Amino acid sequence: MSEVHIGNLILKKAIIQGGMGVGISCSRLAGAVAHEGGMGVISTAQIGYGNPRFKDHPEETNLETLPVEIKKAKELTQGNGIVAVNIMSVTQLYEDYVKTAIGAGVDAIISGAGLPLELPALTKGAEVKIAPVLSSFKAAKVLLNLWHKKHQSTADFLIIESPYSGGHQGYKRNSLENLDEANKIFEDDLKKVIELKKTYEEIYQKDIPVFVAGGIFDSVDVSHAMSLGADGVQVGTRFIATDECDASENYKNAYILATKSDLIIIDSPVGMPARVLRNSFVERMMNGSEEITNCYNCLKACDPSTAKYCISEVLIKAVNGDTENGLLFCSTNPDRINKIQSVKDVIADLGI
Repeated sequence: MSEVHIGNLILKKAIIQGGMGVGISCSRLAGAVAHEGGMGVISTAQIGYGNPRFKDHPEETNLETLPVEIKKAKELTQGNGIVAVNIMSVTQLYEDYVKTAIGAGVDAIISGAGLPLELPALTKGAEVKIAPVLSSFKAAKVLLNLWHKKHQSTADFLIIESPYSGGHQGYKRNSLENLDEANKIFEDDLKKVIELKKTYEEIYQKDIPVFVAGGIFDSVDVSHAMSLGADGVQVGTRFIATDECDASENYKNAYILATKSDLIIIDSPVGMPARVLRNSFVERMMNGSEEITNCYNCLKACDPSTAKYCISEVLIKAVNGDTENGLLFCSTNPDRINKIQSVKDVIADLGI
């Protein structure tokens, strides 16, 4: 697979590691992927969770931790790859996270969980590359048109996410329950997006590579994505069961032990359906709720007075190893994960 050019950046291996929060993809994982020539991605979601000050000062702690993690990741790359951050568009203080990441010298900003309408304005004049995460042709058309008309700007690369992806979904529940049909629509949409971006490539005189995300596990999946016209892939869940993943060993082992029957779609406090691993917590939430005693003010879309649980709290429990009382996001193929590997070996398995 050939290298991919994103403006003046060269991605030696056409793979982006998916941004996984809370604490799943921090500097260690992102730095390792970038060191192998890919794009390592740090999730900004509650990135300061390990700091003793976090509970009382979450926003301040997150913004202090972010540049530290970016610096660590860049040191680990030894100049081989690209370090990006994933900032959900529904994040409170979104602008502050963007500005902090730019100030820390991050190479790219990836933004999904909604449409990042103002990202070009926030990054104007900076060297940083920007990319939305999109799930449909309609969303791509709306966003690229708005960026062009309002900001006289366009994306540097695009990530198009299939219904096989993990975590929060840009699909309705009925699509997620009819995956084969949903994927046919996705593949048609992908081809339309590839045609659509050619318009903006011509206007802005630059290449806009497209990366396919969701359920990418091995070289067969990668080859299929490339046959559809993609320039590369984004991989998330597969990187969890690696030596370099920032999560606890208990967290990693939960994926090694998982089967297809453990997958379930839930309604997240973010206001989107999410694919997760079934556990004791999920079973409880199917018929009840948990009292929210502390709000971390993390997401614009979450109302603690009506939410069934605090998503930050349960994601932190999970990453720290309490896998029965936490929340574990997952793509559709955890049953194919059967061991801990190195990042280098995972990338080799992908044929990249």
